[in-house]
Amino acid sequence: MRYIRYAFLAILGIVLISISLANHEAVELKLMPDVFAELVGFNLSTSLPLFLVVLGGVVAGLIIGFLWEWMREHKHRRDATAKKSEVRKLEREVKKLKKKQNEGQDEVLALLDEAS
Repeated sequence: MRYIRYAFLAILGIVLISISLANHEAVELKLMPDVFAELVGFNLSTSLPLFLVVLGGVVAGLIIGFLWEWMREHKHRRDATAKKSEVRKLEREVKKLKKKQNEGQDEVLALLDEAS
């Protein structure tokens, strides 16, 4: 399985490098359309290679998707934390009750009761 992962990463790297080499021309990115920029009075723009624009969009989409999923799963993580603390509390209570139940017994019999 490890070799398949390495092969996949190598192929992905080759594809990304070939896309980058094929799309190295500069493109101009503008903050607003020209008509709206005339109304506002300014328009920020920059010139970047096309592959940076494409790969930057992919990375931005992944980050937005991961953050969205993390926020969506918040209630499940909160519930799991609450259940985990409840389980710990109940385990402590069971241990305390077993200790109280086996208080007057022989140590060997108390160990056998705890094991079952």
